[in-house]
Amino acid sequence: MEQDRNHERSGHVDVAIIGGGLVGASLACALQPLIEHQGLRVAVIEAQPIPSANVCQYQPSFDARASAIAYGSRRHFERLGLWAQLAEAASAIRHIHVSQRGRLGTTRLHADELQVEALGYVVPNAWMGQVLHRHLATLPIDWHCPARVASLVPSASGYRLELDSGENVNAALTVLADGGRSGLKEQLGIESDHHAYDQTALIANVEMSRDHQGWAFERFTTEGPMALLPLDGRRMELVWTHESHALDDVLTLPDGAFLERLQQAFGDRAGRFRRVGKRHTYPLSLVTARETVRPHLAILGNAAHALHPVAGQGFNLALRGVMDLVDAVTRARAEGRGAGEAATLDAFEARRGADYREIVRFSDGLIRLFGIDHELMAHARGAGLMGLNAVGPLRRALGRRAMGIER
Repeated sequence: MEQDRNHERSGHVDVAIIGGGLVGASLACALQPLIEHQGLRVAVIEAQPIPSANVCQYQPSFDARASAIAYGSRRHFERLGLWAQLAEAASAIRHIHVSQRGRLGTTRLHADELQVEALGYVVPNAWMGQVLHRHLATLPIDWHCPARVASLVPSASGYRLELDSGENVNAALTVLADGGRSGLKEQLGIESDHHAYDQTALIANVEMSRDHQGWAFERFTTEGPMALLPLDGRRMELVWTHESHALDDVLTLPDGAFLERLQQAFGDRAGRFRRVGKRHTYPLSLVTARETVRPHLAILGNAAHALHPVAGQGFNLALRGVMDLVDAVTRARAEGRGAGEAATLDAFEARRGADYREIVRFSDGLIRLFGIDHELMAHARGAGLMGLNAVGPLRRALGRRAMGIER
């Protein structure tokens, strides 16, 4: 991080955000009204160097990773004044097609049926990060980057963050938004429940033989779900789930053979697969922190919950948590309470927790339901998809929930 973004380094702040990635940066942006109008003091501690937002130019590439942004998340970014910039590189999802391989039965969702411009959007992560950090560069935030939090020491008034640079930051509210990679949860004695799916996601950008016209596809197979998300032009982002023990066989294929295997697995409804970019993989599991709030402490994003990507809800759930936390802090300050007081965080958890539990049940339930390899169950799932497609009110209710506009 350039030195001109390391603003006044006071020893005490109201909110310290550990992690300057998409979730932490979104939180810092969402706190802007409190920073500007109420003098809220905010610090961000990020371990990885972040290029200066003033000089970094976004250069899209074929292999750029992207995130699915629900329509409800667009509304949150509009509230932050950031959507117009994000939309410059966003690809609209106007239709969703859900099916299971080798079986009858599909469900289709359409944006016009729900009277919205799009059901969601796909935004390159690099562009989203640049927009967020360009905005943060205009705010009087205390930046520590690159820097790591070596230890968190609790006190009656908050936490003392001891950084590997030798600096200390005292915070009334500390937010862990580091993806759970720092070990700070474990240092605080916060345990997580892990459920391994024995699946690995293969992610790559692919080029199709025809324009996707805003279609996104979710296809369930006995090995795991696969998804195609629209990007610019004829590109789509592929998320292809494999049983972990069988991944190497696909990962090491030459591009031509890989595309043939993909075509066999997905079929022709999206067109022909013409080109594949760099392939990335990560193991899939459900990870849930047993505690997400304590007095003076809140946990957000993957540090609180890592979900299967089957429904594309991970970042959208995290962003709703960001906005819930900001709303709780805003109400607390209006009522004369501190950002880190137990009552403030209990109010946040009461709203966030219900949303989180519903999304976990939904995404985990899909994996379990479509993972049952049984003839009768396959027919039942097909009938369910056809029934859902035929019943308009139920289909529209599912669409609104997937869009993140009903809670």
